[in-house]
Amino acid sequence: MKAIVHVALKNGVLDPQGKAVADTLARMGYKEVESARIGKVIELDLEDGLSEADANARVKEMCEKLLANTVIESYRIDLQA
Repeated sequence: MKAIVHVALKNGVLDPQGKAVADTLARMGYKEVESARIGKVIELDLEDGLSEADANARVKEMCEKLLANTVIESYRIDLQA
């Protein structure tokens, strides 16, 4: 089973890297880009035999403890068989 974790800054949290990307794209001629937000995607290969509920619970625990800073970031877990 594979778990894909999408981590992004929460709304209202300043994203200087996203601003730099948006500004640079505008200077490159991509005027249609009004803003950008930068996040991360983490792919975890999980051992066979875990139930979907157990896998989701374990990955959520991983996110809360290490993968996401839950003060300023939100996350979403997608499980794939």
